[in-house]
Amino acid sequence: MQSQLDVHTGTNQSHRVKAFLPVPTGKLRIAAHSPSATTSIKLSLIIPTYKEGKNIRELVRCLTELLDGPLGDAYELIVVDDDSPDRTWEIAAGLTAEYPKLSVMRRVRERGLSTAVIRGWQAARGEVLAVIDADLQHPPEITVELWKEIERGADLAVGSRHVQGGGVSDWALHRRLLSRGAQLLGLLLLPGVLGRVSDPMSGYFMVRRSAIAEKVMNPLGYKILLEVLGRGEVCWVGEVGYVFRERLEGESKVTWKLYVEYVRHLVRLRIHTLPIARFARFATVGLSGVVVDMFMLYLLSDPTTLAWGLTRSKVLAAELAIVNNFLWNDGWTFRDATGDPASSGVGQKLNRFYKFNVICVLGLAMSVGLLNVQFNLLGMNRYLANAIAIGIVTMWNFWLNTRFSWRVTGVRTTERNLPVDSPRSAVTASAKLDLRAR
Repeated sequence: MQSQLDVHTGTNQSHRVKAFLPVPTGKLRIAAHSPSATTSIKLSLIIPTYKEGKNIRELVRCLTELLDGPLGDAYELIVVDDDSPDRTWEIAAGLTAEYPKLSVMRRVRERGLSTAVIRGWQAARGEVLAVIDADLQHPPEITVELWKEIERGADLAVGSRHVQGGGVSDWALHRRLLSRGAQLLGLLLLPGVLGRVSDPMSGYFMVRRSAIAEKVMNPLGYKILLEVLGRGEVCWVGEVGYVFRERLEGESKVTWKLYVEYVRHLVRLRIHTLPIARFARFATVGLSGVVVDMFMLYLLSDPTTLAWGLTRSKVLAAELAIVNNFLWNDGWTFRDATGDPASSGVGQKLNRFYKFNVICVLGLAMSVGLLNVQFNLLGMNRYLANAIAIGIVTMWNFWLNTRFSWRVTGVRTTERNLPVDSPRSAVTASAKLDLRAR
């Protein structure tokens, strides 16, 4: 842990500033209780930084002026810097004498926005945990509106560009399309998770500590909200519109690699939210379908066998593989959904087979599209791109078939005491969650 720093002002007067916060280590898990048992901090706002020395002073000034009113001394600001070469960490540390609610964490071994946020939350004392970008593209005044949503009882309050009062400033068309395309892909893979908010790509939000306490986070890239939605126990979501501003100082850190990490993150969360045993059976059946497809293609098209045309042989082989997969899934993977008399009739079975066929054809089209995007647009290795496409489509087929071909439902009840006084905490102590959304 770094020691105390002496920071000199323009008048050459020396000020004693806070020591850097120690960087937490180990698993990315948020404790259920604040590190300080005697804390009265309600809100901990994390500001992840890398080369933001030109912006940090103005952001801290704005946030302090805004939050002093509604929260008084019951909040803290924590800058988590990834050892910026412009010494953002030193500039931020120099502000702590002027802004006593500010603390600074300097990371020299870890990198990445998402892990920076979580490490900050691990050191935070607040009952509500929050994040805001340091580049002033998130308007600081929206922080107060997000806090109002938390006071109303929300578990999660999200700054959104896609609700009333929200938007983007002067984005080029290709940037808008990339953003919307990434959101659409997320909705296809995780509709019950990302579909709960209008702007799942947002990096500007507040969440109750109790909603993510003791959950091991495993983020990729910079979309930390995906982790909160995918792994947390979030019942009530509030949204506040904001206009995403253009950067005035510093440089953008968005690269094509971040989009690849985003796709990998979605796949990881999709696996996390799957019923693993059922999915394993579904994947095993899928492998048997590959064997059937390959054998039938050989039997029908090879010159030493029937020597039919390739296209006709492939269509028939694929359909026989689909029949094989349906029969195994109907009798094994989803057996608990077809055992009652209302689902075991011939008519019901044919209806499930029709839906299964349609979903598989849609999945094939999706696989071809994903392969082309990754190989032709992102320049990925063709075999890696194909493996990713197969993985995504397998999960897509599983989710759709669970929802439409074989509906497997269940309801659980979760109870949680709300740590921040709100109208909701006096009225609602439990919420029913539909497992199909997970």
